[in-house]
Parts: sequence; C-alpha cells; structure tokens
Amino acid sequence: MPICLFYLVLRGLDTIEDDMTLDLAEKEKLLRNFHVHMEQDGWTFDKNGPNEKDRELLVHFDDVIFELKNVKRPYYDIIKDITVKMGNGMADYAVNAEHNVNGVDTVADYELYCHYVAGLVGEGLTRLFVESKLANPQLLVRTDLTESMGQFLQKTNIIRDIHEDFVDGRRFWPKEIWSKYVDNWEDMFKPEHQEKALNCSSEMILNALKHADECLFYMAGIRDQSVFNFVAIPQSMAIATLELLFRNPAIFKANIKITKGDACQLMTDSTQNLRTVCDVFRKYARRIHKKNDPRDPNFLEISATCGKVGVIRHLCLVLALTYLTRSSNLSRPFSPHRTPKKGRAARQKRA
Repeated sequence: MPICLFYLVLRGLDTIEDDMTLDLAEKEKLLRNFHVHMEQDGWTFDKNGPNEKDRELLVHFDDVIFELKNVKRPYYDIIKDITVKMGNGMADYAVNAEHNVNGVDTVADYELYCHYVAGLVGEGLTRLFVESKLANPQLLVRTDLTESMGQFLQKTNIIRDIHEDFVDGRRFWPKEIWSKYVDNWEDMFKPEHQEKALNCSSEMILNALKHADECLFYMAGIRDQSVFNFVAIPQSMAIATLELLFRNPAIFKANIKITKGDACQLMTDSTQNLRTVCDVFRKYARRIHKKNDPRDPNFLEISATCGKVGVIRHLCLVLALTYLTRSSNLSRPFSPHRTPKKGRAARQKRA
C-alpha cells in the first residue's frame, strides 16, 4: 500500500506539472505546496484541462489523503520528503523562462530535470524497500545506483517521445547535444537532415545506455522476488525500447513502441531472476551493437558501452551473492539464480 500511495501522490504532482492550461503562478504554488495539500482532509483539485488524462486522480484526491493517514509514520515521512523535493524541483523548471522558451540547454540541466522527475522516485522507492526490509540497506549508500534506475527510464521516455513533444512545443533533448548536428531544432525533423538527426539520437541513446550497468547492480541488491519483478520489468522494457529507437528514423515522425508480443516476453523474462534479466540486457545491447554504424561519430563509444553491458552479468551475480551472504535476518532470501516455481507451495501444501 505505501508504494501504491507513493505512486498516486507523485502522479498527482506530475499531472499538475504536465498541464499546459494552468496559470504559471498557480502551477508553481500548487507544486511547492503539494506536500501541504496531501495532509489536508478533503482536499481536491478540479482545474486541470479537460484533456489531462489523470485529472480524475486530483478530482478525487481526498480518497488518497484518507488512505495516506493510515500509513505507518516511517513510510509517510518518506513519501512526504520526496514530494517536497520533487514539487520544488518541478516548480523551478516551470518558472524557468529560458527552459519554457528554448527547452533544456545543457546535459547537466537535462540530468537535473531527470533527477527531479525520476531520480527522486528511485530514491523514494529504495527507502521504502529498505524500510520494509525488502532490499539491502547498502542501496541507501550507493545513491548512484538508485539515481541510475530513474535516469535510465526517464531518458528512454524522453528519447522515445521526441516527436510528440515537438508537436506539443516542448523540447527536452539538450541543446548541448543536438547543436552538434543541426543548426536549428526544427531541422531534426526534416528529411534532408535525417542522417544528422540519427547521429544525434545515437548520442542521446549512448547517454542513456551509460546507466544500464548500474541498473543491473541495483537489482542485485533486491531481496524479495515481488520487488525484483517490480523494478526489473520497467528496466527491461527500457533497454528493449532503446534498441527499437536506435538508428530508427521513424522516431522523428511518430511515437513508436515495442510490440505487445515483445512486451509480454519481456515481462516473462524479467520475473525470473537476476541472471535472466542480465541476459535480456545483453541480448538488446548486442542488437544495438549490430546496428551501430561506423560512420556515426558515436560509433566507438556505443560499441564500448554495449560491450560493457554484455560482460557485466558475472559481476552482478557475484555482487548479489555477496549481498545475500550478509543478509542474516531473512529466512528465504531472494536468489539471483532461482527461478520461482508457482506450483511449489501448492504441492508442499498437498503433501
């Protein structure tokens, strides 16, 4: 329940941030004070635009507030702390005039934005997992691993949504990267600049792929199978999406996604064990490497990064076993090798 409520609170924040129909002053006030509203009995918000897909969440947010008051205090404090940080971060970007007019400027700005909207989610989830004794406390020390989990997902979404954001008048690809390839942002969508645009997208994907190995290391610290499934599925979907987007000119014409069949297979593979998830990452890294173009200025770095993902499997398994060796308070710790057998409990019960 704490994780579900954490998601709903942050989704409420995100719904306010995304709504381009809200007055800027009102949006900033709402974002900075959302942690206050989540403590007010009966608080709701019905001023979102009619096309905002999650507006109903805020219309009925009083139900979320009611459930929040029943959460144990340590969980509540974590949810509130992340809400404060994320709300202020979102508000800073909302009132940044240069960002609103010209989009993200530097790679550092890009990663800071991803931190506010996704890295903080990873921090909050990790603190909830550790508080519940479902993850190794060392993950609280290795904040770089937690940050990479959020950055990897958010950067994948930003790369995938380039056409949709362009149509909506938004730009999250940093100028520091795209200006190496074209003079004007609009040139990225012109057929005569397709090769330059593809090389630019390669650098964006390279920037995201650099988080892949740390995502695997993070998953090595998870102690519970259901939590492992929860964190592994989105990460596997992300690397499969990056492979689909890599050197694919269709991303500049439409929003493309992996097929439902691939998604189902990824869900199956990602709910087995760490070894299987490592194999998923290696498979898609190899596919990216195979599509890599020697004429691309990012060719060597992409090849090296894909190679790193391919060989990281053994290190992750060793790390997972090290974590488990130190986990003396768990009767049945999650195994990085064991594949869960759904019928085992039923057979033992019958016996």
